[in-house]
Amino acid sequence: MTYTRREILQTLRMTELEHFDIRTVTMGINLLDCGHDDPGEAGRRIYAKLTRLAAALPSTVTQVADDLGIRVANRRIAISPVALVHTRPEPSSYVAMASQIDRAAGEMGFDFVGGYSALVHAGFTDADRALIASMPETLSSTERLCSSVNAGSSRTGLNMDAVRMVAAMLKETALRTQDRGSIGCAKFVVFANAVEDNPFMAGAFHGTALPEVVIHVGVSGPGVVCQAIRRAGPCDLRELENVIKQTAFKITRVGDLIGRLVADRLGVPFGIVDLSLAPTPELGDSVGEVLEAMGLERTGACGTTAALALLTDAMKKGGAMAASAVGGLSGAFIPVSEDAAMIAAAREGALTLEKMEAMTAVCSVGLDMVAVPGDTSEDVLSGFIADELAIGVINHKTTAVRVIPAHGMKAGQSVSFGGLLGEAPIMEIRNLSCSGFVRRGGQIPAPITSLRN
Repeated sequence: MTYTRREILQTLRMTELEHFDIRTVTMGINLLDCGHDDPGEAGRRIYAKLTRLAAALPSTVTQVADDLGIRVANRRIAISPVALVHTRPEPSSYVAMASQIDRAAGEMGFDFVGGYSALVHAGFTDADRALIASMPETLSSTERLCSSVNAGSSRTGLNMDAVRMVAAMLKETALRTQDRGSIGCAKFVVFANAVEDNPFMAGAFHGTALPEVVIHVGVSGPGVVCQAIRRAGPCDLRELENVIKQTAFKITRVGDLIGRLVADRLGVPFGIVDLSLAPTPELGDSVGEVLEAMGLERTGACGTTAALALLTDAMKKGGAMAASAVGGLSGAFIPVSEDAAMIAAAREGALTLEKMEAMTAVCSVGLDMVAVPGDTSEDVLSGFIADELAIGVINHKTTAVRVIPAHGMKAGQSVSFGGLLGEAPIMEIRNLSCSGFVRRGGQIPAPITSLRN
């Protein structure tokens, strides 16, 4: 791959003036051969494999980033869903394994490790139940470990028993981490149609169909897109789409180059580039600002969903031309706490949970990093999660919920997590009862569109 002088100068402007960085280089590692009936031995095997395979990644990423003059914000690991790693199906077994995973990640200098996960869209194993039961203790006692549950898919439907189990788990996790703004919940996400090659947290895990070790890259760049839109001025929507596509192409080219260089130096396969626009709490690095640059007075105004649809589709079209392997989630994240314009819109009441739900029908994932009052009931949380996952199941797309029922907090207050996770305004949630529906249990069947063979 060769670059022109113009492209190099444009990349320098992106990095120096427009908050451009590569959000993450994530190494996926298969741990399915680390199982053992003794959880202590399983933990030791996991620790040994992680430190053997991943130890060189942080320094290699730093070297590549320095060579190219491009900042890489995070170094991460994605592991096989831990519920699939054989051990005794008891919560304490998984807590012991989690401590070894977190220890390894900390010693090697990784920011996060994802894959403390269970895939229960079609039902539970004993291991799945034990892992989910262990999550409150694990999420409150580890620093870097992130967790997820896949509770639905377009082929199997939506597991409402799993949704209710997740809601109860979130309430307990919020209580256990109440002294830190219920931050344990911020390290957990529940999915429909989870993907196997996602480099972003909290939902990353190493899929069973992937190589033993693989490198994935997650790009970012909302500041770059925003500035390109502003420079374009009052052009029509077709031209606006072209501006976004061209910018996405440039961003993705850089991500693809970094991923291939890191993989080559480590001698492991390169996987995918995830095209998702991922904001940070910094001013100028916001998906909400991009939407407002497109012509909205404030994110949440009428037209927000249409603008987000244009943005997401254009990012995918432009990025797909720049890399031969695009995957992951690839779209636009709309996490409230991690996006300055989203935070402002939520505080003003312009952006509500209902409007966000509509936006998730066209964005990258779903209801991300939203905080709700701590006294929200398990049943209301279950209904809230089920609504979002149903959008994914019916529409054959990935959707997810990362919700923080902030213990002791009420609507209108804010909870601060610090760093990349930012600060979340506590948003109003409809407390009308849905108990009669969510407590029926069982499986919402797959849609008729699942019959595609």
